[in-house]
Amino acid sequence: MTIHADISNVVLVTVDSLRADAASPYDADRHTPVLQELADRGTVFENAFATGNWTPFSFPGLLASRPVFADSGRIGVDDTPTLAETLTDAGIRTGGFNAANGFLTEYWGYDEGFDEFEPFVADVGSSLYGRYLAAHPTVEGWLQLAASPFRRLSSRLRRDGDDRPFLDTSRMLDAEGAATSFLERADEPFFLWIHYMDAHTPYVPAPRYIREVSSAMFGTHRMLLAHTRTGLGWEVGDRTLSDLRTLYQGAVRQVDASIGRLLDSLDAAGHREETAVVVAGDHGEEFQEHGHLAHYPKLYDELIHVPLLVDVPGADARRIEGHVGLDAVPPTVLDLFGVDSPAEWRGESLLGSVVDGADPEDKPVVSVAVRGDEVTQQPIPRALADGDLLVSARTSEWTYIENTETGDAELYHRPSDPTQQTNRAVDPTPEDEAVIARLREPVREHAKRLADASERGSDSDANGDGPEADAVDDAVETRLSALGYR
Repeated sequence: MTIHADISNVVLVTVDSLRADAASPYDADRHTPVLQELADRGTVFENAFATGNWTPFSFPGLLASRPVFADSGRIGVDDTPTLAETLTDAGIRTGGFNAANGFLTEYWGYDEGFDEFEPFVADVGSSLYGRYLAAHPTVEGWLQLAASPFRRLSSRLRRDGDDRPFLDTSRMLDAEGAATSFLERADEPFFLWIHYMDAHTPYVPAPRYIREVSSAMFGTHRMLLAHTRTGLGWEVGDRTLSDLRTLYQGAVRQVDASIGRLLDSLDAAGHREETAVVVAGDHGEEFQEHGHLAHYPKLYDELIHVPLLVDVPGADARRIEGHVGLDAVPPTVLDLFGVDSPAEWRGESLLGSVVDGADPEDKPVVSVAVRGDEVTQQPIPRALADGDLLVSARTSEWTYIENTETGDAELYHRPSDPTQQTNRAVDPTPEDEAVIARLREPVREHAKRLADASERGSDSDANGDGPEADAVDDAVETRLSALGYR
């Protein structure tokens, strides 16, 4: 395996709630020119799957190559070596910047190992007005709409060429600015992680990005009205659903533009040709494919199939069809630096696929969700004991899902049923039964490992040896509440 370039640095970009078909490398009808450029010069993993249905279930794999609950029965990465810790120990400069997702903070161990780390949560409630807007981001979106023409006019009068005259509803500009500053100051080698929240509900992109992804020049008010309807619990008809999808795609394009500016900064700092870039969604987003909006505890493709792009200078452009999990990201980053993975990690490096086109390891990708009595139950589960454990196993063609508490099973053949509407486990053919038997084994093995880990964690807590209960301050709770996690 040979890379025809000296790779000194890695930039990892993660985008909250980014489903695969929202990006043009996976759907030609989408408008994400920066991601398309990365795909044209890098590797596109066509069947990349998240290890959970929402951020705290997916990120233990993305930044520590471990399944959620595998070490304590709780969310977070306190009990396992993280990617940043491993790189720092190897002498690599590390920076991590998260656009105010309260689950990716020091309260769950995500700061560990970073030389520079900022989640942009602490200042969310710094004033009564700021706290209100943090808890009501749709109101902030309306303010953004009202102020946008004046900001654009002011920018033109100043002739400063600023193409970002909008309120930073998603804290995107905060994270982008910190990441840019890190790049400008960094000595090689370095690792940079930035996490975007724009594609997470509520979707409030700048008006010009709505215009970029839709034909309506004056539809912004109607788009934001769609948020009002859903927020008040009104019926979501076809028109409102279409408006929400447009807002979502506008938010994705907003992220795409920010990634482009970040890559421009990388180039201006003289690092571009020595830097590998990895882009991934942490999970997807539902638009009523299975009856709901956002990302409630389910394991269908709209929530689990995500983009994964890897651009390594010197490697040929290619598309990889084999199925991979996001827990492969940390060992791939370490492989790029020539650093060995910790023994505790579960994922396998994808560098062979990126450089030589080698087939990924042929084992099912396992993902989990925890469901309470109701799909939309609040608070959304933060521990294994908070509801029934749902586990799925995926190959490039098949999805098997099992409620490990009740034994209820689902089987879908995705090539013939891409939206997973026909449960073949109800009346299985002999072929279906063979697939179920093959995929049931990793599902139940995974469930048993998590149950054992949860029991060990409970025993440790009972003896006073385990970590204290999650102590989340008001700023983090305010941000989580704004995102719908109460």
